[in-house]
Amino acid sequence: MAAKHIARRGFLLAGLTLTASGCMPRIGMLQDTGATYTLDRRYKRQRVLYESHEPTGSIVVDTSQRFLYSIESDGYAMRYGVAVGQEGLTLKGRARVGRKAVWPAWTPTANMMRRKPRLVQYAGGVPGGPNNPLGARALYLYRGDRDTKFRLHGTNEPWTIGTAVSSGCIRLTNDDIIDLYERTAEGAIVIVI
Repeated sequence: MAAKHIARRGFLLAGLTLTASGCMPRIGMLQDTGATYTLDRRYKRQRVLYESHEPTGSIVVDTSQRFLYSIESDGYAMRYGVAVGQEGLTLKGRARVGRKAVWPAWTPTANMMRRKPRLVQYAGGVPGGPNNPLGARALYLYRGDRDTKFRLHGTNEPWTIGTAVSSGCIRLTNDDIIDLYERTAEGAIVIVI
């Protein structure tokens, strides 16, 4: 029994090593191994005191701390643990939620395919669903009328929360992105620091 558990853990760790970073789908890895995943307590969604000059409904992403804050009234915010972009691949500054999608499709950008040629196999796109790297919901970030190609989205890789692994997008667990999606209106301000 112990050898089986060790072999299963080794398989999971090897799979993580081979497929680290980016928005490449890791289809059904946890289900295939029978492993379970528990989110670190500090990254679980919780309502916290948070002083902000931004209006209620705005979002502040603190990339260094790996938290996203959905601003509420009376000095509070809903705080979510997030995974952020690798160094040099993150959006910084102000944007707005230009559109929202349920079970969004995903297509790697040209820059992602240049950095990671293995993503070329997905150039035609990946339909929305549980195996899609954007997860259950996505909030698309715009500046003016231009899509920045950055997203706040769910993930089928919850073990990445709290790390800097993506190609620039902000990842939340699927449960958390569903909650954030319901709280956030199109046009909401997003500040990434």
